[in-house]
Amino acid sequence: MLRHALGKTFRFLGYTVQYGCIAHCAFEYLGGIVVCSGPSMEPTIQNSDIVFSENLSRHFYCIRKGDIVIVKSPNDPKSNICKRVIGLEGDKVCTSNPSDFLKSHSYVPKGHVWLEGDNLRNSTDSRCYGPVPYGLIRGRICLKIWPLNDFGFLDQKMLDKYLSLASEQFVICPFPFNAVA
Repeated sequence: MLRHALGKTFRFLGYTVQYGCIAHCAFEYLGGIVVCSGPSMEPTIQNSDIVFSENLSRHFYCIRKGDIVIVKSPNDPKSNICKRVIGLEGDKVCTSNPSDFLKSHSYVPKGHVWLEGDNLRNSTDSRCYGPVPYGLIRGRICLKIWPLNDFGFLDQKMLDKYLSLASEQFVICPFPFNAVA
């Protein structure tokens, strides 16, 4: 009887460890569901939107300009932030705020990306903390899940919508990316 109970317990522990490892690998390497908060990515991603973040792109260095990524915050490593990739290593980016009269530019160093929120006037991003190391990228947002009326892949249409809204906000500094590349 004791032997039977121990056998069941060890079998249960074995399954728990096995499924735990599978879940860890799935969330670490495939992706996961993320609830976004804050106004910095409006209008593309609103406060409390639920999105799917895939992690394969970061492992294979497939992050492109225009992608929206989840990144460990350079200011607080315990929290994650959601921003758009504006520049990759070697790209020239505008480092000043939209309200600045004189615009300053800089080059993104090797192994880094330049991130900005879509809502430039209400975003703490690379304009504040500089280029972000590529290793801090956790995943690329590819699918909006909630609200249901916005369900779908974040693709060229979303990027075009963002660019048109950015030009309506009188952002003088041009965005140095081409989503097709």
